[in-house]
Amino acid sequence: MATKAPAFGSKRKIVSGGREKFDGKNKKPRLEQASNGKTSGSEQTSRESHAKQKQLALERKAAKPLADEVQRTKKIWERLRLKSHVPKDERQQLVAELYGIITGRIRDFVLKHDAVRAVQTAIKYSTPEQRKQIATELQGTYAQLAEGRYAKFLIGKLLVHNDDEVRDIIIPNFYGKVRKLINHSEASWILDDIYRTVATKEQKALLLREWYGPEFTLKELTKDVKATSDLKQILNGEPSKRGPIMKSLLDLINSLIQKRMTGFTMLHDAMLQYFINTQPGTEESTEFMELVKGDETGDLLKNLAFTRSGAKLVCLLLAHGTAKDRKVLLKAYKDTITLMSGDQYGHVVILTAYDVIDDTKLTSKAIFPELLGEKEEEMAQNVVAAANNPNARITLLYLLEGFSKSLFPASHAYDQDVLKEVHEIRKGTSKKEDGIRRKELAALLSPSLIAAIAASPSDLTASPFGCQFVADVLLSGIGDKQKALEALAQCVCSSPKQGPAEDEIATRPHLANTPFGGRMLKSLIQGGRFDKATGKVKMVDPPLGFSNVLYPVVKKSIMDWATGPSSFVVVALLESEDFASAEELKKTLKKNQKLLQEAAVEPTAEQKAAKEAGEGDETGKKGKKTEAPVGNKGSKLLLEKL
Repeated sequence: MATKAPAFGSKRKIVSGGREKFDGKNKKPRLEQASNGKTSGSEQTSRESHAKQKQLALERKAAKPLADEVQRTKKIWERLRLKSHVPKDERQQLVAELYGIITGRIRDFVLKHDAVRAVQTAIKYSTPEQRKQIATELQGTYAQLAEGRYAKFLIGKLLVHNDDEVRDIIIPNFYGKVRKLINHSEASWILDDIYRTVATKEQKALLLREWYGPEFTLKELTKDVKATSDLKQILNGEPSKRGPIMKSLLDLINSLIQKRMTGFTMLHDAMLQYFINTQPGTEESTEFMELVKGDETGDLLKNLAFTRSGAKLVCLLLAHGTAKDRKVLLKAYKDTITLMSGDQYGHVVILTAYDVIDDTKLTSKAIFPELLGEKEEEMAQNVVAAANNPNARITLLYLLEGFSKSLFPASHAYDQDVLKEVHEIRKGTSKKEDGIRRKELAALLSPSLIAAIAASPSDLTASPFGCQFVADVLLSGIGDKQKALEALAQCVCSSPKQGPAEDEIATRPHLANTPFGGRMLKSLIQGGRFDKATGKVKMVDPPLGFSNVLYPVVKKSIMDWATGPSSFVVVALLESEDFASAEELKKTLKKNQKLLQEAAVEPTAEQKAAKEAGEGDETGKKGKKTEAPVGNKGSKLLLEKL
């Protein structure tokens, strides 16, 4: 009769040779005691057995190919891995010995988990010629190496030096294997790193094409033509293959999403190619939207926001989506908004949300608390940090400034391209007028920005970006600005002069003496922006009146301003249309006209320093050197106005 097997998880009694057993309570076997209290002779037998097993293991290890060489490379690696502990001469000898061992049989070493580290060390200390030799010798094994838990790092070691020849040796080894490797838990990461960081435009195209179906793994298809990964171009050339290509692409995308492997740049590029080749409102488009929204963890959308193609895809999804779709997409970015605002691509998603979501209360509640913070102290610190970040500042000023050149320089052309495309799409998907939406959001955001200026004027005006931010908010913001203007005027008055001091704030030059500080003060005194079309300053409504706030504060030192680097600020005061004390200022300047005349002809501190450095001469049109103008230009203008 057969013995009944114990149930899974039950305690079993195992007897081995009558010597060891489990009693169900203790996990470790215990030795039975002889009746006289002494251990039996079986203990000696067990020790001998373990010794024999250990000896057999060593013999088997020694019998393996290259056993001695592997053992020696491991010892060399142990010595070399701590660079600071090895003298240069000894290191060179060890590296030479290491290359002597591995040259000609690197394949045998890299496929051994305990020897591949030695090869990586050899690459670390290699010359370009040696790296090329290693890369050539490993031809045909890179796909296998990429799948290795440790060997994949060797590929990175070869590519990290940005050697074009080595790159062109390695990357073609992955052609035809992309669909397999991108699904592999180890190989997918090194493949995507190669695609993202070192591959050329043509190599990227060849790698991405393989997502479109098995037939694109054949290099013969692009043998005589320039390869392209533009799916629209491929489908226009072969419209009959649209169904299989789109299905193959979607299946691979879905496979990675279900495996939670959503951080790959290659995946984001493939997803964008798929979506822009679907028609809005079709089953394909709706199915894809549901696939993206269906990721319960939200990791997919978060990862998408931080790559070029991924961010554009999210912007297009927001633009094409319904009000419900947009709410779901925006909700996925909870606790990620601050990080996105400072990212070169992520901030565009925030701008798109401003532009397409009609429910401005939803937008403000989802975005503004994270960008600004909720406590007053925290808010001021966050605004100062954002104002000095080239990307985050756009998320705060876009609602006030739109597509201004100061906000979107040439380096942000990508932002404008994406947003212009979004603006075309929203004409058919958003109901609220853009002007109304923007004004509502600006009215909700402005009070916090104005309050931050009132709380931290010194920190905000310490940098060019900060001064520009202050000027933009005070000129274009909506709300009561009086406290902020007064705080700014006091900041100008108490701004330290340049001089020796340990404190960082005390070493700053006077705000009005800096080029960026002077520009900010002139803009605020003018009370508007210069309009090239009319040739006049377009005043803000209601009038800012900063000249009347600033003058009483700097009145006592106005001649120092008029004869120093701040002279153009005084010129702006005289030119200001709403300056109430213009006549009083003129009387003061006329009374001290002699000081203005001296300042107008005497070299300034900057001119003296330039002359001493040999930079005082300017080259004319005919190549002849001419003397640079001497004297304070602002003081000269003031004399003319008097």
